[in-house]
Amino acid sequence: DDFDDESPATDPLLSPSSWVPLLDPASASPSGDEPDSPSDALFVAGVRAMLSAASAGDDAAFATAAAQIEAAATGGHPGAQSALAFLSGAGMTRPASRSRAFLLHKFAADAGDLQSKMALAYSFFRQEMYEEAVTLYAELAEAALTSSLISKEPPVIEPVRLHSGTEENKEALRKSRGEDDEDFQITEYQAQRGNTVAMHKLGLLYYYGLRGVRRDYGKAYHWFSKAVEKGDTRAMELLGEIYARGAGVERNYTEAYKWLTLAAKQQQYSAYNGLGYLYVKGYGVEKKNLTKAKEFFEIAAEHKEHGGYYNLGVLYLKGIGVKRDVMTACNFFLRAVNAGQPKAIYQVAKLFQKGVGLKRNLQMAAVMYKSVAERGPWSSLSRWALESYLKGDIGKALLLYSRMADLGYEVAQSNAAWILDRYGDESICMGESGFCTDMERHLRAHALWWQASEQGNEHAALLIGDAYYYGRGVGRDYERAAEAYMHAQSQSNAQAMFNLGYMHEHGHGLPLDLHLAKRYYDQAVEVDPAAKLPVMLALTSLWIRKNYDGSFLVHFIDSLPEVYPVVEEWVEDVLMDEGNATIFTLFACLVTVLYLRERQRRQAAAANPQQPDGAPN
Repeated sequence: DDFDDESPATDPLLSPSSWVPLLDPASASPSGDEPDSPSDALFVAGVRAMLSAASAGDDAAFATAAAQIEAAATGGHPGAQSALAFLSGAGMTRPASRSRAFLLHKFAADAGDLQSKMALAYSFFRQEMYEEAVTLYAELAEAALTSSLISKEPPVIEPVRLHSGTEENKEALRKSRGEDDEDFQITEYQAQRGNTVAMHKLGLLYYYGLRGVRRDYGKAYHWFSKAVEKGDTRAMELLGEIYARGAGVERNYTEAYKWLTLAAKQQQYSAYNGLGYLYVKGYGVEKKNLTKAKEFFEIAAEHKEHGGYYNLGVLYLKGIGVKRDVMTACNFFLRAVNAGQPKAIYQVAKLFQKGVGLKRNLQMAAVMYKSVAERGPWSSLSRWALESYLKGDIGKALLLYSRMADLGYEVAQSNAAWILDRYGDESICMGESGFCTDMERHLRAHALWWQASEQGNEHAALLIGDAYYYGRGVGRDYERAAEAYMHAQSQSNAQAMFNLGYMHEHGHGLPLDLHLAKRYYDQAVEVDPAAKLPVMLALTSLWIRKNYDGSFLVHFIDSLPEVYPVVEEWVEDVLMDEGNATIFTLFACLVTVLYLRERQRRQAAAANPQQPDGAPN
């Protein structure tokens, strides 16, 4: 109930399998300062040792740590059961077994472990068992929304993709270095010099924990206060919110009301939403006033503030100060959903689940609950994974991203897969016995790319197609390659379109069809103009194939090395290669000669239409 007291009694962060307290020196251990039992001590020691071994690239120490975790799991520790399920599913220090992983996650989930519930929910979701997935994701989404004891919303989640295509995403990584980032340091310098805009920006970075900056309410309050002193009206609203939540200061609704009122007078319309909340609760005002609350929510909504939409939806859904009207509530919630409001997404998921106000749709409910559940405290593992990667601790980054991948996070799945592909020569992948063999690494990366592609990652689908086409880590299978490329093509991926055209042109896994090949080539250049050059050569090849089928030139084209360029990097990686440049130059010369000879033949034929057979040339 959004308008009932108060903060949750317990913090879901302290779920038995949480690794965050083990990663953050400032945090307590998962079970308090002292282990409660021998199995608890084994679990804590095992996970710490496992993280350390992953950092050091020590496969023997990793196996010892896994044995400690297994001993704790045998003793019934749910956190250890969850961690062991992860190791079993991935095939680390033991044969990979999805069935054993599922069973261990089930034991841990039955004991209340939220991370294992995430893993189970994702497993059900992948199998389209939406009834079971919805049940778990609904519980997890609720836990995510109440996970922060003083936040009105869960922490801002900034999933950072390590790669762009096959290359490292240097720009995104640069912007995620927190206080070490040059842009942050410039902003801090400007703020210290009295720049109001910089003060406000710095306050936001600390308040929400953006761009790799550690959330620090005290520093946020400091910079917002400085900005207000300089006349910044946006910071007034945020100061009101800070006092209402008690974030970094003692909670004070009177101060909250003062600052929100000042901000509202300066046309900071989000402040009206905060004022409405104070009136609906009766905090910091003379008395509860639902009429005023509704008026303030409406002002916020009229100015497209998603919080106003959401709170009006709550009023109508529960009949608070208005006649209960589920359809009106649904309309307000949907507007808030379009703005990405997590609580609204949760409410609409409930409506889809129950078929109230919306047609019952368990698949949609599962998708929406999942998006909210992924904002839970367990998502903070991504911050530690990213920090590890930025520090060059690739082994720990891989382990943490793999753990999150097990919970169903698409970005973690693609990041882990990319690390396996990019750093395959390094001793970071833990296999069934020691470090991964090449086959184990390929299979694990393939499985992770596949999971990411199922969740809409078009680049992942493209790489799956490449794996089947070339037989990388799997048996060569043109038909399955075509299926993967079709999946990427459905998401408007130009490279996949080009590949499908090539496969139709050569009859690899798809019917030999030059007309369809041309259609896919044309689509590729329509979607991505960067494909113009490779498509031009492909269309030239088609023309030759159509007009000179069986000729030496067609045989020459078919004898060229298989080249599957990424469209954006085609010129750099394929054409500018010295050997390929020579081949393509020769190819272009042959096409030119062939064209000139054909034109000469037609001109001669046109000049002598009646030339009798056998006449001399």
